[in-house]
Amino acid sequence: MIQRFTYRFDELTPAQLYQILALRSEVFVVEQQCIYQDLDNLDQEAIHLLGIDDSNNLVSYARILAPGVVYPEYAIGRVIVAQSHRGTGEGHKLMRYCMDVIESLAGKVPIRISAQAHLEQFYQTHRFKFTGKSYLEDGIPHIEMIYNPNLAS
Repeated sequence: MIQRFTYRFDELTPAQLYQILALRSEVFVVEQQCIYQDLDNLDQEAIHLLGIDDSNNLVSYARILAPGVVYPEYAIGRVIVAQSHRGTGEGHKLMRYCMDVIESLAGKVPIRISAQAHLEQFYQTHRFKFTGKSYLEDGIPHIEMIYNPNLAS
């Protein structure tokens, strides 16, 4: 069973921060063979969402940024599921959790993401729509997507 936790940066323990950075490095740098600066000075501004398994391992993670930090809207980023838990629905549970946290903070508001292009269909299942903006980020095709709860699905 996966337990979900939400922390501000200053609430994270050193062990939790280490697990977060290790998982992000494992997937975004090593697995995706992408050399990039993961530490972007946004973690300090973020709300961190952790999925922890029964053995106390971090198996999923995302961060939420408030409006005005990156986009005019809330933003969800660094969405990640450990390889051991892919294909289990954990990614969808994590996204629903992210959206629930934002709703609890601000109500039903628009949310913007920068998604790896190959994950467009995944995010579409959560009602995110492609904005028409696509770009290369760190050598990986990305697209900008937005969730607008005020529009019909």
